[in-house]
Amino acid sequence: MKYTTCSEFAEKSGLSVRRIQQMCRSGEIPGAQKQGHSWRIPADTVLAAGAKGSEPERKLLPVGISNFRLAATNYYYVDKTLLIRDFIDSRPMVSLFTRPRRFGKTLNMDMLRVFFEKTDEDTSVYFRDRKIWQCGSRYTAYQGQYPVIFLSFKDIKCASWEETRGKIARLISLECQRHIELQDSPRLNSYEKEQYALLTKGKADGISYEMSLQLLSLMLHKHYKKETIIIIDEYDTPIQQGHVCGFYPEVVGFMRNFFSGGLKDNPHLAYGFLTGILRVARESIFSGLNNLKIYSILDSTYSEYFGFTEEEVREMLAYYGAEDKFDEVCQWYDGYLFGSTEIFNPWSVTNYISDHCFPKAFWQSTGSNEIVGEIIAAATPEITENLQLLMSGQSITTYIDTSVIYPEVQNHPYSIYSFLLVAGYLRVSAVYPQNDGNFMCDVAIPNKEIFIVYEKEVLNKTQQDGTAVSIQQAIFSSDAEKLQALLEEFMLQSISSFDGANEGFYHGMMLGLCAVLSYRYQVRSNRESGLGRFDIMLFPREKSLPGFIFEFKFAKESNVSLEGLAEQALQQIEEKKYDTEFLDAGIKDVVRIGIAFRGKNAVVKSR
Repeated sequence: MKYTTCSEFAEKSGLSVRRIQQMCRSGEIPGAQKQGHSWRIPADTVLAAGAKGSEPERKLLPVGISNFRLAATNYYYVDKTLLIRDFIDSRPMVSLFTRPRRFGKTLNMDMLRVFFEKTDEDTSVYFRDRKIWQCGSRYTAYQGQYPVIFLSFKDIKCASWEETRGKIARLISLECQRHIELQDSPRLNSYEKEQYALLTKGKADGISYEMSLQLLSLMLHKHYKKETIIIIDEYDTPIQQGHVCGFYPEVVGFMRNFFSGGLKDNPHLAYGFLTGILRVARESIFSGLNNLKIYSILDSTYSEYFGFTEEEVREMLAYYGAEDKFDEVCQWYDGYLFGSTEIFNPWSVTNYISDHCFPKAFWQSTGSNEIVGEIIAAATPEITENLQLLMSGQSITTYIDTSVIYPEVQNHPYSIYSFLLVAGYLRVSAVYPQNDGNFMCDVAIPNKEIFIVYEKEVLNKTQQDGTAVSIQQAIFSSDAEKLQALLEEFMLQSISSFDGANEGFYHGMMLGLCAVLSYRYQVRSNRESGLGRFDIMLFPREKSLPGFIFEFKFAKESNVSLEGLAEQALQQIEEKKYDTEFLDAGIKDVVRIGIAFRGKNAVVKSR
């Protein structure tokens, strides 16, 4: 039998290629066969009358949806309900999940709330067509059986402790109002009802708010005759704000008492769940909490439930008729390794499909990262060099402290790698466990998206103003005159007259300025090519881009001509055939740049 391709059949049928692919998947085209990632259609196939309808109606994409009921009924939902099965199999008293922002923590916590919470509504309807229901009565017996306290701190980003305390009190008040059944419960005594009324109206004193988890769980336990499940989402957001805005001791003091009352030796607690970016175990917030089980990005348990797996991404792309975009999605949004599971950024994949499969950095500016800027501002020369290596596509080996805390930012700049890893700016490519419970890890930048985010949210924090960005633009546009003026302006603002003592200093400065072009280029330094070793090469990641070779010269004496030195640098590039590597790779558009430095002066020549 002769076969035809989807594109050929689409042209003959007057439909789009994606519509034909969808019809093949749904069995609307008899005899269609999958071969690799493509479909083969019998050449003599004729579509039945009415088959040429419009594109099938698909579910909406859940961009920014963290409400489980809504996501599971009205949107395309990636089924993560087996997280419930895995929890029931082990049932630790308190579980802490640490993951980067926008990796599905809030949606998963709301899923747990809807599953376990005892309400007048039959909430099993949200799970009956999900994977957890296929696991049998051993697991479904837990559905709808517990009173639940649910608090999300993800939006508590205030500039002062007074505002923070007020917002936490408001959240507690709203959660109390959600349990209005306690107001007239015959099982509560008058004191408990009075405490409930004060919390609900926002008129309780400071100690009552610190004890509110314990008080509310006690009341729910008495009313339902069942221990309470406590869920706290993004518990460390107020702590980070406290560190950045100067009220760290106050917020940590409150949280220590707040969590101790609810999670430590609380006879009214069934189970507790917390999420955050950092573990912060040494903060003493969880001091003495021996029933806490922590699941970080380095642990294999629950590794597939936060973020999308490869299989889930393939299914999602196929559903929206974009299976041919899988390789592009991998390049832009894959690369994370949680435990032993390869993970895609779910926020970015969803936005990519929603944005008609046009790739860009959707993840940037989705959260507050002043803490990263603070670490980088105090970076040592060694850390700066490692950041440049990362931006050039290389990996580095570093110690990862899974219990790193906020105050260590200023005292221990090495902690930058731990922060960047848990915050999603780095991926682990290899892990070497240490006897202290922490790890030595090979880390690298995960994908194209993070190269761009790295430039805009991380490396640019080290630059004093827009001059450095303008320098990169001048390099990219091969504007020697503009580059010369901007370099002198940059050096005037940022270097000491004692810094420019040798060529190595200027080489390092230029390497740092070129590093943020690394999502377009591989930045290579002091490598052999042709008949010698070039200073810096920008090797394009796509052949449509030009290649760049830099050669630097340095003069200490004032009687030496910088013009002449810059010309010598250009001559050296040509005589030593530094462009050999480009020519071998088929890159013909090569820009050669010679720069001569002295103090805060520079002369740039290019051809």
